[in-house]
Amino acid sequence: MSKSSLKGLVLLALVAAIAAPSWAARKEKPAAKAPPCEQCAVWNADQEPFKIWGNTYYVGVKGLSSVLVTSDWGHVLLDGGLPESAPKIAANIEKLGFKVTDVKAILSSHVHADHAGGIAELQRRSGAKVYQRRPSDQVLRTGKPDPGDPQLARAGPIPPVENVWVVHDEELLGLGPTRFTVVATPGHTPGGTSWAWESCEGAQCLKIVYADSLNAVSAEGFRFTASTTYPNVLQDLEQSFKRVESLPCDVIVSVHPEQSDFFPRMAKRVDGKPESIKDPEGCKRYVAGARERLALRVASEKQGS
Repeated sequence: MSKSSLKGLVLLALVAAIAAPSWAARKEKPAAKAPPCEQCAVWNADQEPFKIWGNTYYVGVKGLSSVLVTSDWGHVLLDGGLPESAPKIAANIEKLGFKVTDVKAILSSHVHADHAGGIAELQRRSGAKVYQRRPSDQVLRTGKPDPGDPQLARAGPIPPVENVWVVHDEELLGLGPTRFTVVATPGHTPGGTSWAWESCEGAQCLKIVYADSLNAVSAEGFRFTASTTYPNVLQDLEQSFKRVESLPCDVIVSVHPEQSDFFPRMAKRVDGKPESIKDPEGCKRYVAGARERLALRVASEKQGS
């Protein structure tokens, strides 16, 4: 095992020994408002939580994924939705019979308000450490958008997050029996991160990929073919495509569920039958859609439209 992997295992293993009360007792900060967003009300609609497989559960809202991975050592939460999503995510965790105060780590995909906006509040309730790659760790700390973000002009602030730890590509983070692999997937944002792990029911194990957005979406005026603020954006997106399509991937959970047909796939789930949700081509299809949309965007820019 590499030194970086050992470091990651130690970092997250230490989380389990940290008590939450000193965090939970902190005075609540005024919530920052998410930027104007036509889809946000639809995305933030209620969604009943449910088991995906093994110790992995969906606890997000209708259009914004959040996933809970449980253990006797404490739990790991992936993403926090909008600021307004945080209480719904917390309620979903409790509905499943788990405690928010047992969440020891929050893993971030990308730092737009619809995925990271609720992290500060969920951290306040749980006392969890938060993990993200550079340069997105600074966005979490300051609440200010990344200057290289293709959506900078419309991104808006997020509530600042405390106790942010930096992770690196291919590092392993472990809590209890689960090991999370950091998968660098920049492009949608400079610090975009996907996460991969294995979840088991007895001897039946599935490899799960929490896939960050790979969409070439931007604010008006940003050009993927000629960006001065993010000159490597096209190379980053292509590298991210290659990473995600090459991952061992039985179940993909995309940060926006509809982008990977997540709910229709989960509707076919049968207890004790992994084949009911196993979809080895899911990550490849997800990438194929993103690659096609990028090609259309690049062609449009080259045509000057």
